[in-house]
Amino acid sequence: MKLYFHRSLILVSLLLLVVFNLLVAEAEVITLTEETFNDKVKEKDTAWFVRFCVPWCKHCKNLGSLWEDLGKEMEREDEIEVGQVDCGTSKPLCSKVDIHSYPTFKLFYNGEEVSKYQGPRDVESLKTFVLEEAEKAAMNAQLENEKEL
Repeated sequence: MKLYFHRSLILVSLLLLVVFNLLVAEAEVITLTEETFNDKVKEKDTAWFVRFCVPWCKHCKNLGSLWEDLGKEMEREDEIEVGQVDCGTSKPLCSKVDIHSYPTFKLFYNGEEVSKYQGPRDVESLKTFVLEEAEKAAMNAQLENEKEL
C-alpha cells in the first residue's frame, strides 16, 4: 500500500513538472491578437519582434521550432519581446500592418514598425538582427525625446 502511494506521488509530481515545463516553454513567444496587438506593441521602450504566419503555409511550417527557440534565447532581454500573429484568425490586423506573404517578420518599437527582417532563418541571425535594430530604435526614440525637451 505504501509503495503504491509513493509511486502515485512520483507519477503526479512528474506530470506536474511536464505541464509546468510546457507552460514555461510557451511563455517566451507571446501570441498577439487583434485585441492585444496594439496595446502590446505600443509598450513604452519595448521592442516587439513579431512573426506573421498562417497555419496552412508550408514555409511557416518549415520554420519548425525556430520562433520558439528564438523566444527562449531572447528571454534574458528585458526590453525585447517575441510575438506571433496567426493571420488566419487575425486577417484585419495583418492587412493593417501590411502583411502580404508568409512568414513575415517585423520589428516594432513604441508602436511603430521600424524594420522588416528578410535574412537567413536561423536563431543566431534573427537574434543579431533584433538586438541591433532594437538598439537603433531605442537610440532614435531617445533622440526624438531630447528634441522635444
